[in-house]
This record gives sequence, structure tokens and C-alpha cells, in this order.
Amino acid sequence: MDLPSTKPYLIRAIHQWCCDNGFTPYLAVAVDARTRVPREHVRDGQIVLNVDYEATGNLAIANDGITFQARFGGVARDIAIPIGNVAAIYARENGAGMAFEPESDSPADTPGAPESGAPEGEPEPPPPAGRPKLQRIK
Repeated sequence: MDLPSTKPYLIRAIHQWCCDNGFTPYLAVAVDARTRVPREHVRDGQIVLNVDYEATGNLAIANDGITFQARFGGVARDIAIPIGNVAAIYARENGAGMAFEPESDSPADTPGAPESGAPEGEPEPPPPAGRPKLQRIK
């Protein structure tokens, strides 16, 4: 019998830890045909999203995916991300969090996409560089 993945549970735990400690949780997502995100904000097949409760509406982190509403350029958009596409969840302020191996099928090619992947009014943090780094949170 296959055990269910621990990934959604870890994502929920890091998200709660960020919120409980006054940090802003950010998701790094590998974008492919299964993800529903604003394609104009995708860069190099990846998008970084602010998933703080104040930046999202109807946030749901389920075992199979993450859904919410967010504003991009003042326009409300519905976002849907398969859990397998989450590459990392981390605190914007200090980078503490957890990286995962994304299970993306085929990253989207988006040449010429705008440089900003954060909702309006939010500075975009630097995406995780190089090999994912696991950091212990105490």
C-alpha cells in the first residue's frame, strides 16, 4: 500500500509557522500545463507567489493542490497549483523554509515575460538559487 505524501502536510506546517511568527510565506512553483497562474508573471518556468492570508482570498492547501485568489496588477485572479509543482515554501524575511523536488511535467516557455512575479505592491524576493537547500526550523 502506498503511503500518502508528506509534502502537503509540510507545506501547511511551514505556512502556519510563517504566519504564527509574523513572516510572509512565499511559494516557489514550477509552472506547467497543470498550473493556473498568470502566465505573464512566469519567469524561467517558475513563479513566486505571496501566500500570506492578507495577500490571498479563500486560501486552501489541500493534499492534492493549493487554490486561492490573488490580485495581479489590480485584477483578481484564480490560482490553482498541484502540490507536485511546489518547489519551495519559505519566509520572505529570512528565507527559512523547505525546498522540494517539483514533479512538473513540462515547464512553460514564457520568453519575454515581465520580471515581476509578485502581486501588486509586493517586492519579489529572489527565487531559490541553485540546488534546493533544506533548512531546519527550530
